[in-house]
Amino acid sequence: MSDQFSNPEDSNPSPDHPQSQEVRHSPVGALVPAHVARGIFSTGAVVLQGQHEFIVDFLLRMQQPQQVAARVVLPPAVVAQFIQALQENLKKHEDRFGPISLPTPPVTNPDAPKQSAQDLYDQLKLNDEDMSGVYANAVMIGHTASEFSLDFITTFFPRSAVSSRVFVAAPNARRLLDSLVHAYQQFQNRPPSSQPPPPATDPGPGPDEPPPEPPPYHPENN
Repeated sequence: MSDQFSNPEDSNPSPDHPQSQEVRHSPVGALVPAHVARGIFSTGAVVLQGQHEFIVDFLLRMQQPQQVAARVVLPPAVVAQFIQALQENLKKHEDRFGPISLPTPPVTNPDAPKQSAQDLYDQLKLNDEDMSGVYANAVMIGHTASEFSLDFITTFFPRSAVSSRVFVAAPNARRLLDSLVHAYQQFQNRPPSSQPPPPATDPGPGPDEPPPEPPPYHPENN
């Protein structure tokens, strides 16, 4: 890992002068904490689009109740990089192992009401310790013939560390990409009026105002 430091104010630190440093990190060689190293397996994902971030909830749907196995919070710029990296890895995977076959989706009633984010999360188990998720500003991707590994990394000074490690089957990696692309396109195309005011001048909802609508979500189904 290579860290670069620069101080345009003064090359000799002094307590009398405020210090400003730029720190650049490479995620290569990131620390993997013991509680993260084993990773978790996910059978699906939901992408939630916020005003300033994206939330990716990795689900485990092999048991009841279905649950959120890992929650990762990503800045929009990292989502764009994640999409590009996942596209490249999927292409390399298919070049080596052949096309990824997706199961035929179940037939749904076109007249059935669309499921909202609240409806979905009413059916999911989300533990208190996973509620706030983990933050990541870099992603490393690997793959085998049958699955993909996703290492979400925090590149904070003084050392990068893996904040969450997730394994998904190859077909679900394709679905995850579709959900990410859809959510990111909506984020880019939203009108400027949907941008929130600066925090310092935002008084929040008044006592008589209804609560805000749940954020858009983009499920990746089994």
